[in-house]
Amino acid sequence: MTVQIPSTATTEAILKNAFAAAVAVADPQIIVPRYLAKIFPAGQEPKGKCLVIGAGKASASMANALEAYAKKSWPTVKLAGVVLTRYGHSSPTSHIKIVEAGHPVPDQAGMDGAKEALALTKQLHPGDILIALVSGGGSSLLTLPHEGISIEDMRKTTEALLRSGAPIEDMNVVRKHLSAILGGNLARVAIAQGARVEALLISDVTGDSPADIASGPCAADYSTYLDALNILDKYSLTEQSIPASVLNHLKQGLAGEKPETLKDIDLVNAQVANHVIATAYTSLEAAAEYVRTQGYEPIILGDTITGEAQEVGASQGVLARDYVKRGLSKPVALISGGECTVTIPPGLKGRGGRCTEYLLSLFIASQDMPKLAALAADTDGIDGSEKNAGAWYSPEVRQASQAMGLMPEKFLLAHDCYGFFAELGALVETGPTLTNVNDFRIILLDK
Repeated sequence: MTVQIPSTATTEAILKNAFAAAVAVADPQIIVPRYLAKIFPAGQEPKGKCLVIGAGKASASMANALEAYAKKSWPTVKLAGVVLTRYGHSSPTSHIKIVEAGHPVPDQAGMDGAKEALALTKQLHPGDILIALVSGGGSSLLTLPHEGISIEDMRKTTEALLRSGAPIEDMNVVRKHLSAILGGNLARVAIAQGARVEALLISDVTGDSPADIASGPCAADYSTYLDALNILDKYSLTEQSIPASVLNHLKQGLAGEKPETLKDIDLVNAQVANHVIATAYTSLEAAAEYVRTQGYEPIILGDTITGEAQEVGASQGVLARDYVKRGLSKPVALISGGECTVTIPPGLKGRGGRCTEYLLSLFIASQDMPKLAALAADTDGIDGSEKNAGAWYSPEVRQASQAMGLMPEKFLLAHDCYGFFAELGALVETGPTLTNVNDFRIILLDK
């Protein structure tokens, strides 16, 4: 049965425009030049070799912005380097090599690009500058395992962690201790060469710590080999799912036979600075400013909301109901960010990602609030397994789902949230946004 969804231009436009505002404020073309001018004020431009190394979903766009700025402001400086980004997230550059590679599961292209990045860093000299362009997604893209660990072993480890439902923070602790670049190891190499390090970071993690953004290739790390082993134990990841080479490396590290990740003591007298140039909270504030112009009172719930996507959706449904019960003097927009997780049971493939999973859970939890409208989308433009950024719904979309006889509970049980919103024509499809400041969620409550 095909049902025509009535036009909901006003509600749909507000939801999508709020998301667009959140993405726009993190645009590398705007923020990279602004920060370069602060880091290298007039008269203090780079003098020696300027090597650019980067990784992440926004890194190619950051490299493009850096080249444009350098052409105008540093005409005598010669740029070189390599930046890794996810397939489909490239931007044109003239001097900086762009490598597209696998994400979230690493592949050979990423390993080869990471090898090249490390080799170039080892060629730095005193007085040279390393500019690191880092954004979310860099952990898997900069996967260069320590000697003795193959890319296939890293791939199996990453897949096991993803299926376990481990949050990204835990995944990255493990990956830092398997990588020759992550966990501050890129900065360690540059320091050993006597170079200065300036890292520009677009944050997609809660707390915005440089150590957590793309697993901190240029930042001191707070975690240890023991933490990595404890995480594998926490999620019951044993030799059945984790390759022996990985387990052996972590155990050798615990025994002091392998060097730890970069620590604060290693940065004494080193010229290393990490600059967080875009954050999830700034994006939430931009969305709040927009919805205020549309007559909504924005309430930012925070940018650190994590947990199982289904549980977060259900709990925000309860929160929305509480606001409605209290009585609304004016329309309200509940805005939040943070990265949820989706645990897929064995035997299920699933379609979608954490944003659509959250949204369908909210859809079910708010069935007694027919006026509620909502959107959830990943600011990088890709939510999980498909090519959509997320999804949205309005009262009219809910009515259409009922007319079509769709059973949201069935779709949620099958982890096919993409399929549910695709049936309704309610997907958010932006393509790669070339930035990444975590997930964006908004709930509109009308009087």
